[in-house]
Amino acid sequence: MKEMRTKKLCVAGIFVAVAVVGSLFGFPVFGSKCAPIQHMVNILCAVMLGPFYGVSVAFCASVIRNLLGLGSLMAFPGSMLGALLCGIVFHKSRNIPLTLIAEVFGTGILGGLCAYPIAILFMGMQAGEIAFYAYIIPFLISTVGGAVISAVLLGALKNTGVLGTYR
Repeated sequence: MKEMRTKKLCVAGIFVAVAVVGSLFGFPVFGSKCAPIQHMVNILCAVMLGPFYGVSVAFCASVIRNLLGLGSLMAFPGSMLGALLCGIVFHKSRNIPLTLIAEVFGTGILGGLCAYPIAILFMGMQAGEIAFYAYIIPFLISTVGGAVISAVLLGALKNTGVLGTYR
């Protein structure tokens, strides 16, 4: 039991590192920066580790990215809500396509909506400067990219036995 927790913690640490380093890579899509690695990590954590570890990895990666100047406060609502929702969905259903959709909805829609009050309260933006849905499109673009990458990875790992190792 204790050995399994140690393995999960090590894998979670690796996922934090992948998410932080992955935030260096992004590409422009329709005027926003698509950085899909965090979303890929959220889905892989949901499948391999569970919702608690997924949210913890998203939080730790967001803190480190902010401390290093690689992200903004917007990293918190998007990554953590997406990780929580896709972790719960996979835990309850064991359905990978549904988990991918949960990540896109959690990050793109819920995270995008939660980013609005954070921008107003903590980043000093005026409510009139941004629309309440202004973060949804960029979050959706990024999370769909991450969902596609993780779908490919999960498809490749499906028959290896790696996915069920840490559950």
